Amino acid sequence: MKEREEDQIPHHRQRRVSHVVLKLAKPITYFLLLLLTYTLGYLSASSIGNATSLPTTRTRLRPTRRIKDLKLDDFRVSNHCSNPVPSDLVRQTILNRIYNARSPFVDFPPDHVSSLVRPQRIGGWGSNGAVFEHLIERVKPKTIIEIGTFLGASAIHMARLTRQLGLETQILCVDDFRGWPGFRNKFKNIKMVNGDVVLMYQFMQNLVSVNETDSVLPIPFSTGSTLDKFCEWGVYADLIEVDAGHNFMSAWSDINRAYRLLRPGGVLFGHDYFTAADNRGVRRAVRLFARVNGFKIILDGQHWIIDST
Repeated sequence: MKEREEDQIPHHRQRRVSHVVLKLAKPITYFLLLLLTYTLGYLSASSIGNATSLPTTRTRLRPTRRIKDLKLDDFRVSNHCSNPVPSDLVRQTILNRIYNARSPFVDFPPDHVSSLVRPQRIGGWGSNGAVFEHLIERVKPKTIIEIGTFLGASAIHMARLTRQLGLETQILCVDDFRGWPGFRNKFKNIKMVNGDVVLMYQFMQNLVSVNETDSVLPIPFSTGSTLDKFCEWGVYADLIEVDAGHNFMSAWSDINRAYRLLRPGGVLFGHDYFTAADNRGVRRAVRLFARVNGFKIILDGQHWIIDST
């Protein structure tokens, strides 16, 4: 019995040693892994540092081009315009290019729209200012381009003025007829179907209600793309109103693109020179354009005028 107990002593010691070894194995393994990771990281960082010198967060990278070296040519439009289409062919040119040679007012309104538009819903801002009468009497335009139309208040006013003077004037209204985010908070009676507002259809209905469908045409695309196409097609105007986007870049783009489409002796004008919208860049764009091109700005109420002569 005593011999058996003496034989069991070494076994107990072996178990204790095994237990201690197992207990220490895990932290030792973690330590070795940590040491290996640190060593590899140190070696890789050293090799990268020897290969290339990377800038630290405090390093100032020198710009490839300083702001003062930028030229305004970078922000202008430079593609060449075609020879002008005769004024009496402007309407047919637009119909051919955009509407498959058929007036968009034929069979208007379509069945799916007739219940969505009101008989008349004309609205706008500064649409009946004296500037329209002053310029139309002076220029006697055969073609007018309106950049920014909304519901057509100023276009209808200009159509009436030209008719009173016995002019056969074609008015091209450039607008994507999408409004702007949130505009239906103010114009709740403009319907929406599957996320699409019926602004263009209401504009067309307004023209029908005042019998101006032969003198006014909607051009339902963005101002930049449309004015570039007018340039390509040779569609010019004697009078151009710029009243679309009111931030600096939009106004600057529209003014520069519109200026190329003026016929000799033509006049460029627009709205929002003195209104709150000026804070978003209309006045700055007009002043910069006039200064760069050596033009004088003429003011008429809230409207600005640039005479190409």
